[in-house]
Amino acid sequence: MRGYGNLESTFAVESQMDELADRLGLDRLEFRLRNVVRPGDVTVQGSRVTSCAMRECLEAAREEIARPPARPPRPGWRRGVGYAAMFHVGGGARVYRSDGCGAILRLDDFGKVTLLTGASEIGQGSETVLAMIVAEALGVPLERVEVVQQDTSIKPWDVGVHASRTTFVAGNAVLLAAAELKAKLLAMAAEVMDEPPEALELADGFIFVKAMPERRLPYDKVVRAGHFREGGQMLMAEAFYDPPNEMLGKDLRGNISAAYAFAAQAALVEVEEATGRVEVLKLVSAHDVGRALNPLAAEGQIHGGLHMGLGYALTEQLVVREGQVLTATFMDYALVKADEMPEVVVRLIESVDPTGPFGAKGLGEAGAIPVAAAVANAVHDAVGVRLRELPLTPERVYRALQAREDRVGSP
Repeated sequence: MRGYGNLESTFAVESQMDELADRLGLDRLEFRLRNVVRPGDVTVQGSRVTSCAMRECLEAAREEIARPPARPPRPGWRRGVGYAAMFHVGGGARVYRSDGCGAILRLDDFGKVTLLTGASEIGQGSETVLAMIVAEALGVPLERVEVVQQDTSIKPWDVGVHASRTTFVAGNAVLLAAAELKAKLLAMAAEVMDEPPEALELADGFIFVKAMPERRLPYDKVVRAGHFREGGQMLMAEAFYDPPNEMLGKDLRGNISAAYAFAAQAALVEVEEATGRVEVLKLVSAHDVGRALNPLAAEGQIHGGLHMGLGYALTEQLVVREGQVLTATFMDYALVKADEMPEVVVRLIESVDPTGPFGAKGLGEAGAIPVAAAVANAVHDAVGVRLRELPLTPERVYRALQAREDRVGSP
């Protein structure tokens, strides 16, 4: 479950943000812009913000939601726009004594780099992004990098896949190991090319003399020259990265993450007043990603989070009566189907975090977290009723509309 715990609290907090703005007579987005977190801030919980593009995310959400959808409004349906923002860990989360991850790199005599990482691939694309980090840090072709993470009997330790931490924590471990491996390779090249290591550089698959770039050798040829000789050596490096974060104290204060992720979403909905049915026409999701190492994969993560968040907002409900689960199958537990997804717009905002690998921050959970709040705020904007329980089923919306009519005496 992406972001469990934060979806619930964000639903409450962002609903209250709209209520506060209304009481103050302020525009709901303007109220959020007046209260944005900034780089260098320390929150009341003790979270130290290193990078933050919340303002840019809110402005991007406002810009994109203003573009009208192709479908005109329907008779009997009311339209509304809702906003919600999000604050989440993006650089690990020290909920155990260690929040670290190990990495082992091996460079063979054919130029193939093997990464053994503690991180686990569960469909989020970590193998690809970690391979990209290796290739970028070493200056070798991406197709020469292989990631091994399936076998716990040989892979190094990692605390687990949670807290949007893999790119940040495992990526930093990879960078540390890559720096050591590169230094060993350049030292080997110094003997082969009769140059001091500091005069050499590795890029695009070649080791070359900085002052004379035309003096170059393919890196795999250098490795073979170092292997196939008397006193030859293997090229391996290892690293363990444990981020500089803190366990929460008994007062629930502390800098639990080394970096924090921010996002803003806007939802355009239609509500049928006669039935309480809610349809989401458009979702805009703008995310402070630090730096997008793999933009296409990052956008895919957000799409998946939006789908999960819509289910949480509109349809998914575990019903238990007298100890019996009544929604135990997908016939009864309603998932949002592909053809029910609205128009989706994703904006990646790069703040370049100083502690992340190449500036990246975690992203895996962020897409799901603000969805329910944005949709609920849009429903309120459309028909004027505030729901405080999820999912926003037609029955609940209809009953809220009827209760409002009973209070005021007319529609």
